[in-house]
Amino acid sequence: MTDEQQQTHFGFQTVNEAEKAGMVHGVFTRVASKYDIMNDVMSMGIHRIWKDAMMDWLAPRPGARLLDVAGGTGDVSFRFLKRAPGAAATVLDMTESMLIEGRQRAEAERMADRLDWVVGDAMALPFPANTFDVYTISFGIRNVTRVQDALTEAYRVLRPGGRLMVLEFSQLPNEGMQKLYDLYSFNVIPVMGQIIAGDRDSYQYLVESIRKFPDQETFAGMIRQAGFGQVAYRNLSLGIAALHSGWKI
Repeated sequence: MTDEQQQTHFGFQTVNEAEKAGMVHGVFTRVASKYDIMNDVMSMGIHRIWKDAMMDWLAPRPGARLLDVAGGTGDVSFRFLKRAPGAAATVLDMTESMLIEGRQRAEAERMADRLDWVVGDAMALPFPANTFDVYTISFGIRNVTRVQDALTEAYRVLRPGGRLMVLEFSQLPNEGMQKLYDLYSFNVIPVMGQIIAGDRDSYQYLVESIRKFPDQETFAGMIRQAGFGQVAYRNLSLGIAALHSGWKI
């Protein structure tokens, strides 16, 4: 394997693949206690609308079994369970402190008998093949060291007829609008991170990681490469974020 193949991006830095997971773990360990507050502040609460749009398109079925990867504090799992009587959710995250924050939320207490919390790696899921009906990952796949490996694992653990849905920051189709968004992202969000979470560097990384993530069409191609069919996406807020959907047919 060449040096180039062994390297990846951590924001705008080029790092060895073996180092990235630890660096990402450090970011989310540092921001865990302020993660939900920062999501509201950074997006002016719009992330809640995006997650509701995700559930609208997903249309959770009663009794379904969800795997919510990079599920952190449980936002998506809680929404899923509220809409799907008798469903169950497993929240998987590589950062235990994020899961601890999730377990302490009121929704987690009310849904405890339908929720599991697992520390694990999106590229090597600790579950048998054909286990889950739905796989979601929200604002997490851009932090994975090898995105294609994570998509392949998603395909493996889904049952035939299962569905993948990814919510992730994306690219605006208009160059001028993208420049305005970048001005906000790079000049405001790290400052917010310093003021609210006491951590500018972590939020600088998060902004940079958004810009390094593939655009909508490229990412849709990666989902198809993992084996999924009927792949489609929808832009949210003009493309600031996007929902990608695929089926294990």
